[in-house]
Parts: sequence; structure tokens; C-alpha cells
Amino acid sequence: MTSLKPSGVLSIGDSELEYRMIGPAPGDAPTIVMLHEGLGSVDLWSDFPDKLAETTGAGVFVYSRAGYGASSPARLPRQPDYMHVEALDVLPKVLDAIGFRRGILLGHSDGASIAAIYAGGIQDHRIRGIALIAPHFVVEDVSVRSIAAIRQTYESGGLREKLARWHKDVDNAFYGWNAAWLDPRFRDWDISDSLAYVRVPVAILQGAADQYGTMRQVEIAQEECYCPVDVTTIATAGHSPHREAPGVTLAALSDFANRILRMHEGMPRVA
Repeated sequence: MTSLKPSGVLSIGDSELEYRMIGPAPGDAPTIVMLHEGLGSVDLWSDFPDKLAETTGAGVFVYSRAGYGASSPARLPRQPDYMHVEALDVLPKVLDAIGFRRGILLGHSDGASIAAIYAGGIQDHRIRGIALIAPHFVVEDVSVRSIAAIRQTYESGGLREKLARWHKDVDNAFYGWNAAWLDPRFRDWDISDSLAYVRVPVAILQGAADQYGTMRQVEIAQEECYCPVDVTTIATAGHSPHREAPGVTLAALSDFANRILRMHEGMPRVA
């Protein structure tokens, strides 16, 4: 694909994936590719991608993975390696389909894990850095407890109705994610070995009150990565800093992106 409309659908394998493209096209400027959380979608990013495009001058591409938003439903049940499949099979096809030339992967939660797996598993010279919001590299007890609790909220507490605003097949979205994390086999999920193969700068943003993970995730990245790891801890945020503390989060991500992209592109700083 040589040009992208502001929004549309990508045919990737058997799936139709919705997307938005904000700012310059991949052929005209670096691109920040945003990978959403386990219950996220294009629309759930709200206007954060637009603000990121404004503060960096880069193009920003967001898409909904299969099972989310207006994209095709996912085949369930997901297997414990579903994030590896997204990172090593689906994401390369998405990048090629949009004509990606150079830029940054920016992921939140599951999306952050997918970005880390990609950067560690595929030595792609087009990737200049990865930015990870509330990443998971191993499964913690707090994660499993919170994910078990949210199932009850979904089934009897009104969460299903709220999420139905964002996903055309809300049960496919919710149970595809929730059941995978609660599968007993998933307790052995560990992608820390991928971090040792990341060869680009890393930025991590972690909310101090994250109900799905602790600072242990950050410590693992610092222990395993040979590349620079910039850490921003946001005291006022939980699992979704871009929604709970958008100003601080935008500033940290923009600073990282501008620094990394200027280093490679000679881009001027955007005020």
C-alpha cells in the first residue's frame, strides 16, 4: 500500500482490521504505530493519537487487532502464545501493508508486550525505538487477581454494556483476552528473554497505582535490556496513564519520540 486514507480497513490474512492514520503518510515522515491494550481499540485511544501527531510531527497509525473495535472477530479460545502470533505474524504484515518505512512502536499493556516481542524477535532496521505503557513481561499474581475480578464486573457489574460501545462483538473482545490470561497455562508466560535482543532505545511509562502490574515489570526490562531504558513513573496513574494523567504521559512520549526521531531524521522539534 503506497497511500492511506485517514481511516479504513486493512485485509490481513483472514481478518479485516480497522485503522486510523493521523498526520503525514509513512512515505512522507516517520510513523508512530500504536498497539492497544487487551480491551482496547482504535476509538478507545480517543484523541491521544491526534495529540501525539501534533507534538511530534510524525504520522500516527492506530489499528484494532482482530476481535476488537470494528475489526473481524478473533478465533477463540486464544492460546497462551497469542501475543507472539500478533507480534511475529500479524504485525509484520500490517507494517508492510501501510508502507511503513521508519518510526516507533508504541504499545499499552498487551500492546506493549507485543511491541517488545516484535523488537526482540525481528531485527527490523525500520524500528528506531519502542515506547511501552504499563508493559507485561511476566505474569504477576496481582495481574491474575485483577483479571479474575474484572470478569465478575463484566458479567454482573455493568462493564459489558460500557465496553459494547467500543466493540462490535463485545463478548469476543472480552473473553478472548480474559480467558487467555486466566488459562492456567498462561502462568508460565514469560517474554523477558525477548528483551535481551532489543537493539533500540526503550521508554517505559508505569503508573504507580497500576492494578494489573508492579514495578517488577520495569525492573525486568532494566535487568534484561542491553539498550537504553528510559523510565517514567507516574504517581497519579494506574494502568492507563494516557487516560488518567494524559498531560504527563503525552509529554514523556513526545520527548522520547522527538529525541529518537530527530536523531535519525534530523527532524526539527515540534513546539
